Amino acid sequence: MQVTTAEIIYPSSDGQPMAESTIQYELIVKIKEGCESLFKDDPNVFVAADLLWYPVEGRIDISQAPDTMVIFGRPKGDRLSYIQYREDNITPQVVFEIRSHNDRQTKMNKKLSFYQRHGVEEYYLYDPERNELQGWQRIEGDLEVIEPMEGWISPRLGVRFELGEDGLEIYRPDGEKFLSYAELEADRALNRQRLQQESQRAEQESQRAEQAEKKVKQESQRAEQANQRAEQAEKKAKQADQIAQRLAMRLRELNIDPDSI
Repeated sequence: MQVTTAEIIYPSSDGQPMAESTIQYELIVKIKEGCESLFKDDPNVFVAADLLWYPVEGRIDISQAPDTMVIFGRPKGDRLSYIQYREDNITPQVVFEIRSHNDRQTKMNKKLSFYQRHGVEEYYLYDPERNELQGWQRIEGDLEVIEPMEGWISPRLGVRFELGEDGLEIYRPDGEKFLSYAELEADRALNRQRLQQESQRAEQESQRAEQAEKKVKQESQRAEQANQRAEQAEKKAKQADQIAQRLAMRLRELNIDPDSI
């Protein structure tokens, strides 16, 4: 008798849409790309959006697809899903969820329970319709509510959360905001405009410097010419004096007093 073990196939899709509104989609992308940018130089921080996470080996029925998750200790790279036992059994440490207008409280409670049960260290839930942000941090084995969330700094990410009139803002440790693609393009356009203005000002300063240098050269040339004229005049005066001295000497030789003439 030959015993064979069929390979377990972990689905890469749960059949659910990534987002149910443009607002939810834009926030997911902003947070995911912001976290990606934050750790772009660290090869062992993996960031994913809407990727199925299987925390238990062999259990394809136990999964969750966080809107964004950050995993420290795992290399960057493409994956069809995050199968934890194949990833050194490292649990995603930070998870973000953006609440949809269709999400019932029961669904959100189940997500919180899932993240509690499977070891998430920090869980952040934002409701764009109500502009409400909730957070949980694992303390002594349990996810405890973070209060207050306004101004809270993530221990793992180092980012700061603020709620403004326009909604959730996330600030990097260097004080820069997480930006959407549109905001990033607008910021780049503004930077290009500033660079162009700085270049124009630098060109104008260079032209003024060249004109000033040209004037200095002209003044120097005029001064040199005046100096040459003075030297020539002095030379002529010396020559005239020498001629006068020779003439006076000649007159004396003729017994004529030059001072009497």
